[in-house]
Amino acid sequence: MWLRWVVTNLLNEMAEEKVQQAVERAKHFVQTARRPEPGQDLLGNGVAAPPDVALVFALGLESGGLVDRATHVVTTECPAFVERLGELDGRRVLIAESGVGQQAARRATEDLIKIHRPQWVVAAGFAGALVPALKYGHILMADSIVDSARRRLDVGFRIAPQVTAANPSLHVGRLLSVDQLVRQRADKERLAAEFDAVACDMETMAIAHVCRERQVRFLAVRIITDGLDDRLPPEVEHMLDQQSLAGKLGAATRAIFQRPGSIKDIWKLQETAHRAADRLAGFLVGVIPQLGA
Repeated sequence: MWLRWVVTNLLNEMAEEKVQQAVERAKHFVQTARRPEPGQDLLGNGVAAPPDVALVFALGLESGGLVDRATHVVTTECPAFVERLGELDGRRVLIAESGVGQQAARRATEDLIKIHRPQWVVAAGFAGALVPALKYGHILMADSIVDSARRRLDVGFRIAPQVTAANPSLHVGRLLSVDQLVRQRADKERLAAEFDAVACDMETMAIAHVCRERQVRFLAVRIITDGLDDRLPPEVEHMLDQQSLAGKLGAATRAIFQRPGSIKDIWKLQETAHRAADRLAGFLVGVIPQLGA
């Protein structure tokens, strides 16, 4: 979770132009077009059918790997989210970027269900591990969700034990939705014990609640980007503790002078995030065809 924050906030603040260029390269073949008129499909012919699956990500950083795999993509800036309608292996998919946090995720999910009426909604993106078994690059499919107010939802997802036994990087367990970054191991262990959760994120509970209210089938798939023992470079930890942009930039400048190699460590975080997004996309490409109509 902190990996997402660093890449999308700190690095953007420090070098917005360079990060934007990387984002644009990742989306180089996405077709941007106006929203289809009523009665049109993605190619402008016939009556548009609702997407089979809508996937809700917080940020383009998390959804980019899946967008790259989709075809006939049409991108639209909606009031509550960015939508990318396209196809994956013959299935119509909606890839939505809601923004960070429960409020943004709820509003985006409400709007996309109202507009598109998808058969399935999948909450997807990055998560932080709360237990040692989940490490960077591992996949969590949530069987239940809880939040800091102790509201709990059962996803109803089950998987045969032999499947997870044969795939040690695939986990099934409870996901905790939190309202702020969790960076320290002691805090992660406390949350794991208090909520009996194996990982945490910042949006899934809101998405799940809307799906429950609207009676839309729901699934949560998260990739671990922050393991229990993973730590940020010391320079980044110090920058995160600064309250202002000026403080962050000052800390970055001091870090570069004191240890020039630290700038490479910082930019490696972006590469790590993109690798995670690609791995998550590869897993989702296998899951989406299995979601029944």
